[in-house]
Amino acid sequence: MADRIPVAVFISGSGTNMAALLYASRAADCPYQIVLVLSNNPEASGLKLAEAEGIATFCLPHKGIPRAEHDALMEAEVLKAGARYIALAGYMRILSPEFVGRWEGRMLNIHPSLLPKYKGLHTHDRAIAAGDSHGGCTVHLVTAELDDGPILGQTPVAIIPGDTGESLAARVLFAEHQLFSRTLASYVARENSADWLLEQVRALALSLPEVEERESHGAPGWRVGGKYFAYFNDQHHGTPHIALLVKTSGQDELAALIEQDEDSWFRPAYYGASGWAGLILNRPDVDWDHAADWLRRSWTAVAPRRLAAMLEF
Repeated sequence: MADRIPVAVFISGSGTNMAALLYASRAADCPYQIVLVLSNNPEASGLKLAEAEGIATFCLPHKGIPRAEHDALMEAEVLKAGARYIALAGYMRILSPEFVGRWEGRMLNIHPSLLPKYKGLHTHDRAIAAGDSHGGCTVHLVTAELDDGPILGQTPVAIIPGDTGESLAARVLFAEHQLFSRTLASYVARENSADWLLEQVRALALSLPEVEERESHGAPGWRVGGKYFAYFNDQHHGTPHIALLVKTSGQDELAALIEQDEDSWFRPAYYGASGWAGLILNRPDVDWDHAADWLRRSWTAVAPRRLAAMLEF
């Protein structure tokens, strides 16, 4: 499968969840690939497994290194490997807020409880002691607060009479291996999903003053003062692009945009003749701030004068 999304995995021990992610990535339809496995523990057996499977590894013991500095050194390897997402798979280190902030929305963790229950350690013993009917596992986005990010997926696992923390943990691990790979695949694949991309564009467009959404020729569009300033193009007119269409000053600017960055811009059929430019969204690393800037500029081009002063650039 072409254009798989590169992912780095952080581990501290045996790396069984890393292995589950890796072997799931070998499926023909998997949207991600593991490009690097990193650890803070040189004895982590998961490193040997990754090496045996042909995956690049990096290890940096954390003792004696300030937390933020250690995170930055690990991050440098992630960036060097070209990874666009990080999966924490049994990484037993609290990450610095600075590092977490830089990877907001692009770092996932697997936790062995049904969050928000039992953050931290000894989750299975705590679930049994509380008399819960189920333990389980959760995949969530990583935020600065421990085990508190938005939940992406959960799998409950029944607690059987006589269970110990160890016996429950063994069954939850089976669930973790399935949940993490499935959730990671679904989450990274959204970058090429027309529905998800439309929601991003819609949120940006509707954040501008006095905007209404109205379909035009079968495509979502956004207007201000009765005039369209943006359209959403989902592979229309035979193109492979999912794109945001915005107004330019004319053919010269449109041509210049395409010449400077043909991987991001194209001349859309029908609209291009009127100076509209297509900003390609189904591609790696879309800069949504850039898209928002173009939406504001396009809005300003058609907005009534009384509204145009409302936006500050």
